[in-house]
Amino acid sequence: MKFFVDTADVAAIAELNDLGMVDGVTTNPSLILKSGRDILEVTKEICAIVSGPVSAEVVALDAETMISEGRKLAEIAPNITVKVPLTWDGLKACKVLSGEGKMVNVTLCFSVNQALIAAKAGATFISPFVGRLDDINMAGMELISDIRQVYDNFGFDTQILAASIRTVNHITQCALIGADVITAPPSVIKQLASHPLTDSGIAQFMKDWAKTGQKIL
Repeated sequence: MKFFVDTADVAAIAELNDLGMVDGVTTNPSLILKSGRDILEVTKEICAIVSGPVSAEVVALDAETMISEGRKLAEIAPNITVKVPLTWDGLKACKVLSGEGKMVNVTLCFSVNQALIAAKAGATFISPFVGRLDDINMAGMELISDIRQVYDNFGFDTQILAASIRTVNHITQCALIGADVITAPPSVIKQLASHPLTDSGIAQFMKDWAKTGQKIL
Protein backbone atom coordinates (compact mmCIF):
# COMPACT_ATOMS: atom_id res chain seq x y z
CA MET A 1 0.00 0.00 0.00
CA LYS A 2 1.34 3.42 -0.98
CA PHE A 3 1.57 6.28 1.49
CA PHE A 4 0.64 9.74 0.26
CA VAL A 5 1.05 12.71 2.59
CA ASP A 6 -1.93 15.02 2.80
CA THR A 7 -0.28 18.40 3.29
CA ALA A 8 1.33 21.37 1.59
CA ASP A 9 3.89 21.71 4.39
CA VAL A 10 7.19 21.31 2.53
CA ALA A 11 9.27 20.68 5.66
CA ALA A 12 6.96 17.89 6.85
CA ILE A 13 7.00 16.29 3.41
CA ALA A 14 10.80 16.42 3.23
CA GLU A 15 11.18 14.81 6.66
CA LEU A 16 8.95 11.85 5.80
CA ASN A 17 10.42 11.55 2.31
CA ASP A 18 13.90 11.16 3.78
CA LEU A 19 12.60 8.14 5.69
CA GLY A 20 11.14 6.58 2.55
CA MET A 21 7.59 7.10 3.84
CA VAL A 22 6.33 9.21 0.93
CA ASP A 23 5.04 7.66 -2.28
CA GLY A 24 3.15 10.81 -3.23
CA VAL A 25 1.44 13.94 -1.93
CA THR A 26 -2.12 15.25 -1.99
CA THR A 27 -3.05 18.90 -1.65
CA ASN A 28 -6.31 20.81 -1.84
CA PRO A 29 -7.40 24.46 -1.60
CA SER A 30 -7.73 24.23 2.20
CA LEU A 31 -4.17 22.92 2.57
CA ILE A 32 -2.84 25.60 0.22
CA LEU A 33 -4.57 28.22 2.39
CA LYS A 34 -3.02 26.70 5.51
CA SER A 35 0.44 26.80 3.94
CA GLY A 36 0.14 30.49 3.14
CA ARG A 37 1.98 29.86 -0.13
CA ASP A 38 1.23 30.46 -3.81
CA ILE A 39 -0.22 27.25 -5.27
CA LEU A 40 2.10 27.10 -8.29
CA GLU A 41 5.18 27.90 -6.23
CA VAL A 42 4.60 25.45 -3.38
CA THR A 43 3.44 22.67 -5.71
CA LYS A 44 6.59 23.03 -7.81
CA GLU A 45 8.70 22.81 -4.65
CA ILE A 46 6.87 19.67 -3.52
CA CYS A 47 7.32 18.04 -6.94
CA ALA A 48 11.07 18.65 -6.69
CA ILE A 49 11.19 16.71 -3.41
CA VAL A 50 8.81 13.84 -4.20
CA SER A 51 9.18 11.63 -7.25
CA GLY A 52 5.68 10.13 -6.97
CA PRO A 53 2.32 11.67 -7.89
CA VAL A 54 1.54 15.09 -6.44
CA SER A 55 -2.14 16.02 -6.56
CA ALA A 56 -2.93 19.66 -7.35
CA GLU A 57 -6.61 20.57 -7.36
CA VAL A 58 -8.54 22.68 -9.85
CA VAL A 59 -10.90 25.28 -8.41
CA ALA A 60 -13.25 25.84 -11.35
CA LEU A 61 -16.73 24.32 -11.33
CA ASP A 62 -17.34 24.02 -15.08
CA ALA A 63 -15.64 21.40 -17.23
CA GLU A 64 -14.07 23.76 -19.75
CA THR A 65 -12.30 25.83 -17.11
CA MET A 66 -11.36 22.73 -15.12
CA ILE A 67 -9.63 21.39 -18.21
CA SER A 68 -7.75 24.65 -18.73
CA GLU A 69 -6.70 24.77 -15.07
CA GLY A 70 -5.71 21.11 -15.17
CA ARG A 71 -3.47 21.70 -18.17
CA LYS A 72 -1.88 24.67 -16.43
CA LEU A 73 -1.23 22.66 -13.25
CA ALA A 74 0.17 19.74 -15.26
CA GLU A 75 2.83 22.06 -16.67
CA ILE A 76 4.37 22.39 -13.19
CA ALA A 77 6.08 18.98 -13.30
CA PRO A 78 5.74 15.54 -14.94
CA ASN A 79 4.52 13.98 -11.67
CA ILE A 80 1.52 16.29 -11.24
CA THR A 81 -1.84 14.59 -10.80
CA VAL A 82 -4.72 16.89 -11.65
CA LYS A 83 -7.36 16.70 -8.94
CA VAL A 84 -10.99 17.25 -9.95
CA PRO A 85 -14.23 17.00 -7.94
CA LEU A 86 -16.65 14.15 -8.47
CA THR A 87 -19.29 16.11 -10.32
CA TRP A 88 -20.58 15.65 -13.84
CA ASP A 89 -18.33 18.47 -15.02
CA GLY A 90 -15.45 16.95 -13.08
CA LEU A 91 -15.97 13.66 -14.88
CA LYS A 92 -15.99 15.46 -18.23
CA ALA A 93 -12.68 17.09 -17.30
CA CYS A 94 -11.32 13.74 -16.14
CA LYS A 95 -12.14 12.11 -19.46
CA VAL A 96 -10.40 14.84 -21.46
CA LEU A 97 -7.33 15.17 -19.22
CA SER A 98 -6.80 11.42 -18.83
CA GLY A 99 -7.20 11.10 -22.60
CA GLU A 100 -4.28 13.53 -22.93
CA GLY A 101 -2.14 11.21 -20.81
CA LYS A 102 -2.39 13.21 -17.59
CA MET A 103 -2.88 11.55 -14.21
CA VAL A 104 -6.24 12.49 -12.70
CA ASN A 105 -7.39 12.15 -9.10
CA VAL A 106 -11.19 12.32 -8.78
CA THR A 107 -11.91 13.54 -5.27
CA LEU A 108 -14.83 13.88 -2.84
CA CYS A 109 -16.18 10.39 -3.53
CA PHE A 110 -18.86 9.16 -1.14
CA SER A 111 -20.53 6.25 -2.95
CA VAL A 112 -19.73 3.13 -4.96
CA ASN A 113 -21.69 4.49 -7.91
CA GLN A 114 -19.52 7.60 -7.95
CA ALA A 115 -16.39 5.45 -7.86
CA LEU A 116 -17.73 3.31 -10.70
CA ILE A 117 -18.37 6.19 -13.08
CA ALA A 118 -15.05 7.83 -12.19
CA ALA A 119 -13.25 4.65 -13.21
CA LYS A 120 -15.18 4.58 -16.48
CA ALA A 121 -14.18 8.22 -17.08
CA GLY A 122 -10.51 7.19 -16.88
CA ALA A 123 -9.56 8.31 -13.35
CA THR A 124 -6.06 7.36 -12.26
CA PHE A 125 -7.11 7.63 -8.62
CA ILE A 126 -10.47 7.73 -6.86
CA SER A 127 -10.52 9.45 -3.46
CA PRO A 128 -13.26 8.17 -1.12
CA PHE A 129 -13.45 10.26 2.07
CA VAL A 130 -13.51 7.88 5.03
CA GLY A 131 -13.57 10.31 7.95
CA ARG A 132 -16.30 12.53 6.56
CA LEU A 133 -18.60 9.52 6.18
CA ASP A 134 -17.83 8.47 9.75
CA ASP A 135 -18.79 12.00 10.83
CA ILE A 136 -22.37 11.48 9.64
CA ASN A 137 -22.64 7.98 11.15
CA MET A 138 -21.93 6.11 7.94
CA ALA A 139 -19.21 3.46 7.73
CA GLY A 140 -16.36 4.94 5.72
CA MET A 141 -14.45 1.69 5.61
CA GLU A 142 -17.40 -0.15 4.14
CA LEU A 143 -17.16 2.19 1.17
CA ILE A 144 -13.48 1.32 0.68
CA SER A 145 -14.33 -2.38 0.84
CA ASP A 146 -17.24 -2.07 -1.60
CA ILE A 147 -15.18 -0.08 -4.13
CA ARG A 148 -12.41 -2.67 -3.88
CA GLN A 149 -14.88 -5.43 -4.72
CA VAL A 150 -16.40 -3.57 -7.66
CA TYR A 151 -13.03 -2.64 -9.14
CA ASP A 152 -11.79 -6.20 -8.75
CA ASN A 153 -15.01 -7.58 -10.27
CA PHE A 154 -14.44 -5.67 -13.50
CA GLY A 155 -10.68 -5.19 -13.64
CA PHE A 156 -10.63 -1.40 -13.39
CA ASP A 157 -7.14 0.09 -13.26
CA THR A 158 -8.24 3.09 -11.17
CA GLN A 159 -6.41 3.08 -7.84
CA ILE A 160 -8.34 3.48 -4.59
CA LEU A 161 -6.81 6.42 -2.74
CA ALA A 162 -8.42 6.40 0.71
CA ALA A 163 -8.69 9.98 1.95
CA SER A 164 -9.92 11.79 5.04
CA ILE A 165 -7.79 9.37 7.06
CA ARG A 166 -7.80 10.48 10.68
CA THR A 167 -6.51 7.58 12.76
CA VAL A 168 -3.95 4.80 12.59
CA ASN A 169 -6.85 2.34 12.73
CA HIS A 170 -8.11 3.77 9.45
CA ILE A 171 -4.73 2.95 7.91
CA THR A 172 -4.76 -0.60 9.32
CA GLN A 173 -8.24 -1.22 7.94
CA CYS A 174 -7.31 0.18 4.54
CA ALA A 175 -4.31 -2.14 4.38
CA LEU A 176 -6.44 -5.16 5.30
CA ILE A 177 -9.12 -4.28 2.74
CA GLY A 178 -6.56 -3.67 0.01
CA ALA A 179 -6.73 0.05 -0.71
CA ASP A 180 -4.01 0.93 -3.20
CA VAL A 181 -3.11 4.18 -1.47
CA ILE A 182 -3.87 6.08 1.73
CA THR A 183 -3.33 9.78 2.13
CA ALA A 184 -2.99 11.09 5.66
CA PRO A 185 -1.59 14.08 7.53
CA PRO A 186 2.05 13.77 8.64
CA SER A 187 0.96 13.49 12.29
CA VAL A 188 -1.14 10.39 11.62
CA ILE A 189 1.63 8.70 9.61
CA LYS A 190 4.09 9.34 12.45
CA GLN A 191 1.66 7.77 14.92
CA LEU A 192 2.08 4.44 13.12
CA ALA A 193 5.40 4.01 14.95
CA SER A 194 3.85 4.48 18.39
CA HIS A 195 2.80 1.76 20.83
CA PRO A 196 2.62 1.91 24.64
CA LEU A 197 4.36 -1.44 24.98
CA THR A 198 7.27 -0.16 22.91
CA ASP A 199 7.52 2.86 25.23
CA SER A 200 7.37 0.77 28.40
CA GLY A 201 9.87 -1.72 26.97
CA ILE A 202 12.38 1.04 26.21
CA ALA A 203 11.90 2.51 29.68
CA GLN A 204 12.68 -0.86 31.28
CA PHE A 205 15.71 -1.42 29.07
CA MET A 206 17.07 2.03 29.96
CA LYS A 207 16.52 1.37 33.66
CA ASP A 208 18.38 -1.95 33.48
CA TRP A 209 21.15 -0.50 31.30
CA ALA A 210 21.79 2.25 33.84
CA LYS A 211 22.36 -0.42 36.48
CA THR A 212 25.15 -2.02 34.42
CA GLY A 213 27.24 1.16 34.59
CA GLN A 214 28.39 0.52 31.01
CA LYS A 215 28.69 2.74 27.92
CA ILE A 216 28.71 1.89 24.24
CA LEU A 217 30.43 5.12 23.17
